[in-house]
Amino acid sequence: MTLGVDIRMFHSSGIGTYLQNLLPALSQDFDLILIGQPSEADLPYGRVITTDIPIYSLAELRKLPSLIPSCDVFWSPHYNVPLLPVRAKKRLVTIHDVFHLAYFQTLSLKQKVYARVVFRSAARSSDSIITVSEFSRTEIVKHLNVATSQVEVIPNGVNHSLFRVIEGAEIMPKVRVKYRLPEKFILYVGNVKPHKNLLTLVKAFAKLPDTLKPYQLVVVGKKEGFITGDTMLHNFIQQDESLSSRVHFTGFVAEEDLPVLYNLAHLFVFPSYYEGFGLPPLEAMACGCPVLTSDRASMPEICGGAADYVSPDNVEAMAARIQRMLQLPYPARQRIIQSGQQRAQRFTWKESIQQHRQLIQKLLD
Repeated sequence: MTLGVDIRMFHSSGIGTYLQNLLPALSQDFDLILIGQPSEADLPYGRVITTDIPIYSLAELRKLPSLIPSCDVFWSPHYNVPLLPVRAKKRLVTIHDVFHLAYFQTLSLKQKVYARVVFRSAARSSDSIITVSEFSRTEIVKHLNVATSQVEVIPNGVNHSLFRVIEGAEIMPKVRVKYRLPEKFILYVGNVKPHKNLLTLVKAFAKLPDTLKPYQLVVVGKKEGFITGDTMLHNFIQQDESLSSRVHFTGFVAEEDLPVLYNLAHLFVFPSYYEGFGLPPLEAMACGCPVLTSDRASMPEICGGAADYVSPDNVEAMAARIQRMLQLPYPARQRIIQSGQQRAQRFTWKESIQQHRQLIQKLLD
């Protein structure tokens, strides 16, 4: 069976992780034809057709369909599907979330037009839709008016060979020095978008009592990106000299170093308003780091009883929860850590791969 795949986001953070974990296994079951950027030309998973067509562009809408050769199934791992017909017997799309439709009023006019046209096309032209949580399935049915049976839920996995508890390793102090990490810190991992709700987290961090001043807030990512992506956040930090010295931006963090940061952190906080899945909390759990997350969207479904929850709107409550988590007695902290590790073990790429394989085969049965 020939499977065509749009892999132009192979090196992106979220979609890239998804593709990097699925393609090696799927290449063993299907003949892959990959539509990728020039940087993906040497990938060993199948025949690669290279293009410099950027994602989310008018050129993508016009030119991408002509690049796709005849195949049994064409799979778009993101909602930016080809709008015109393609030479495939069946079409498959993964829609991780419908944030752009759920928060439609926050978009620019250009973004609104693009989101409406492309999301609707993804739903209309695809024979089956994959999503990553029951929450996202409900949202897709609600906003795109598709049948529940058309949407298959296949959760993401955790790379447990990478994200794990690291004990007695020489790498720990090296990574601490490499990223100039403080002795005690709260960790945030995520991209720069308003719905990630970093401003509320920083405001809550600023309200922690003096007894917790030794703790810093470590934000994985480039400070420049956060400045351009969230000016309110940048201004709030800069207005308080004491706060600005305690909020630490790591810059780029190599994938192999990220598990060490999770291991070193005393608490992982994920205050997002909207997530289709939310992989970072599970990665933190797998690394033995307690998790405080928002009580919205998919987070209760994904984290279950292994995390502590807080309203993403309530600064005072978030500050109180952070304080509580940092001051937990050792036995209670260990119970949360063990519960988190058990929860993370429920999500594996092996299981996700098997479900993808079965769905692709089912499309042509």
